[in-house]
Order: sequence, then structure tokens, then C-alpha cells
Amino acid sequence: MKMSKTTIIIIIAISLIIGAFVVISNQNSKEMTFKQRILKSFYPIVMWLGKKEKQQTTVSISPIDFYTNTIVLNDGSTLDLSVYKGKKILIVNTASNCGFTRQYEALEKLYNKHKDSLVLIAFPSNDFGQQEKGSDETIAKFCKLNYGITFPIAKKGVVVKSEDQQQLYKWLTHKESNGWNEKEPTWNFCKYIINEKGELTHFFNSAVEPLGEEIEKALWGR
Repeated sequence: MKMSKTTIIIIIAISLIIGAFVVISNQNSKEMTFKQRILKSFYPIVMWLGKKEKQQTTVSISPIDFYTNTIVLNDGSTLDLSVYKGKKILIVNTASNCGFTRQYEALEKLYNKHKDSLVLIAFPSNDFGQQEKGSDETIAKFCKLNYGITFPIAKKGVVVKSEDQQQLYKWLTHKESNGWNEKEPTWNFCKYIINEKGELTHFFNSAVEPLGEEIEKALWGR
């Protein structure tokens, strides 16, 4: 189908506007792919379109002690979760090429604001849309350069229910372990909250903003 000159001009103009928007909104981004820059630029639209599911929340004594879990971090070292007794913990499955990836920025701000009483742990995963294909080294570099991440990042692994599911996510998604919840991550950047006693209290889906009212209320009751 032959396009008119007016149509061609409009398409070129829109492309230039989008290109300029992407460049301006990514001035501080380092070593991002073009796709990652596009996703970061359009994050506000992704959040606006995102559908928030009804949050799941309760408090139940865990049949299996949360603090018996350990995590392999992306540098190969092992983290014993018992060192975090007395602190709240926010656990998030992440990806570098997702429409929600810019939540890293808000997660780092949340962590820095409350680091004396809050621990945040990221779990990179390639489970959804193959949006985390990079190595652990690549992931760590991406997070540090573009978002200044200082909270712990786990070794990339499986977070959905399967034989290969990581140990901690088996605890988070089976009520025989955590006392009540069966909900597994539905996409990248789903969030689980653990209270100071090692009890799972909340599950939030990807569309819930880390610095939003829902997370604030779940963590601090305000």
C-alpha cells in the first residue's frame, strides 16, 4: 500500500519525537541496550497500564522456620537469612529487560531510606518472557551502573513452582512451609514481605510501586 507524503512525514516526526524522548530520559543510563533504554523510558506508561491484583495478606506461624533458608548470592557466596532476624525483608524477583525494570530505582531508594530496619533482596530470573538472559556478572554490572544497587542480589535462578525452583521461593509459595500462601510470582518484580519474626505477611504483584502507599502501609502500618 502506497503511503502519502503527509503520512510519511507524520511517521518520521513521531519517530524523531520518540527518539528524542528516549535519549533525554536516559542521559544517566550506562551500557544499556536500546531495548533497555526504551523500556526505562516508557516505565510510567507500563505502570499506568499495569493491572493491580488484590493483595494477599495474612500472618501465620510458619511450619518451617524462615531463618533456616540460605541464599546463594550472585558472587557465589552464601547468605544465611538468620542474620536478618529482627528486620523486615522485602523479596523481589527481577529482570533487566522488563517493562518494570525501572523499579530497581525505587527499590534502591526504599532500601536506602530504611536500611536500618529493612533488608531488600533481588532474585534475577529468566522465567518470564526470557527477559533476564545475562550472566550473574552481567546482571550485577547492569544494576550497579544504571541504578546504583547496593542491596543483595541473589544468583540467577528459577522462582516459579518447578523442580528447579530456588529454596527460598519454595518456602514463599507453599503453605506447608510458610503457613498460608500458595501464590507464586506472576511476572517480574512481584514482591513478598517478611516481618521481623520471619513470618510471611504480604504478596504484591508487579504493578505495585515500591515507593507507593500499599508497600509503605504493609511495611510500617502507615
